[in-house]
Amino acid sequence: MDPITPLLIAKALDGLHARQKVTAENIANAGTPQYRPLTVSFEANLKAAAAQGTDAIAAVAPRTHLAPETAIPGELRLDLEIATAAQTSMRYGALLDLLGRQLALHRAVVSGGR
Repeated sequence: MDPITPLLIAKALDGLHARQKVTAENIANAGTPQYRPLTVSFEANLKAAAAQGTDAIAAVAPRTHLAPETAIPGELRLDLEIATAAQTSMRYGALLDLLGRQLALHRAVVSGGR
């Protein structure tokens, strides 16, 4: 495995973890009057950093922002938050599976295929 792939996976997992935490906070505050939901962004920065090498990737951090204003101020779409939680969880699981497969290949190489 090249040195960039595990670093990209680790940074993507960090970003997804941050998104899951923010989504949980949004869901927990769904009934709070005038609560403005938060969002997390990291994908565009991670994609740009991937072309620049390991130092640029290592510097990427997830960013938390206030969600854009909705047509009805203070309204939180609980259905969209739950969908975001499900999507984030699936992406996290897929990345863990990919990382596990890569590590299994390394174990096979190190053990001589035994």
